[in-house]
Amino acid sequence: MLKKIDHIGIAVKDLNEIQETLLEGFDLSPEFSEHVKDQMVDVLGFHVGESTIEYLSPTSAESPIAKFIEKKGSGLHHIAYRVDNLQRTLDHLKNKGFRLIDESPRDGAEGKRIAFVHPKSSNGILIELCEEEKK
Repeated sequence: MLKKIDHIGIAVKDLNEIQETLLEGFDLSPEFSEHVKDQMVDVLGFHVGESTIEYLSPTSAESPIAKFIEKKGSGLHHIAYRVDNLQRTLDHLKNKGFRLIDESPRDGAEGKRIAFVHPKSSNGILIELCEEEKK
């Protein structure tokens, strides 16, 4: 069901600050930058080896990321796992009694289809499931 860790999402107030820190301290430049309108978030992505770190900055006070930062401060927001068939995985989890934030896939960064599992069903950890765009 889970193919691999796709990325780790980190909530930050200011993408420019984190970009400067990573460039100056680690000589790391972003691989992609994107605005995800329906999530009210700007994303700055860095590939490190086979892993991806997504830094997420809210574009609205109503954004889930803004609410997360207000409550918990900047930091680890979610871990994302890649799956082969996102809808089938969501149906399986729902049938097993998992609480889902998204019962059907929606658009995410880098053309992926995504859905979130509620932290109350996953020991307090926000889990994102993602499927690569079909080409």
